[in-house]
Amino acid sequence: MAVVTVTREPTTNIHLDDLDRAILEALQADARISNAELARRIHLSPPATLARLRRLEEHGFVQGYVTLLDREQLGYEILCIVRVGLALHRADQVQQFRDLVQQMPEVMECYHVTGEFDYLLKVVVRSRKDLEHFLVNRLSTAPGVARVYTSLVLNEVKSTTTLPLARS
Repeated sequence: MAVVTVTREPTTNIHLDDLDRAILEALQADARISNAELARRIHLSPPATLARLRRLEEHGFVQGYVTLLDREQLGYEILCIVRVGLALHRADQVQQFRDLVQQMPEVMECYHVTGEFDYLLKVVVRSRKDLEHFLVNRLSTAPGVARVYTSLVLNEVKSTTTLPLARS
């Protein structure tokens, strides 16, 4: 199954009505839903539904369509949360770290955070040896990295990509 990612910058602020929210909720539950089925669920004609969907895409509410994979089925047994502290916070070092993280396929998510650490990473690897290699040879040796603390995830209590779409 192919993964299609569409990224667009929001062009203007638009108001989301209940039909827009219904479309977004349905897509979050099943991005492969046909336009005809989507139209049936929200009680709107297929052409009107498609027009609304295109408008939501053009305005950046829908950033892409992806296939979510089961990491364990694919052999990625270890999930970690890694906290990274930088030695200096010069703009060039921060950018260099961000660019390097972008090139690390093990890093699923990276957040610049406040508090004791500068970055929080969600990392997946296949084995303890892969984790050791990633931490010792790649992440810890990155320019500007001063501290790395790793927590192994024992159990994913909740993991979702669904945003709560509050009604106005």
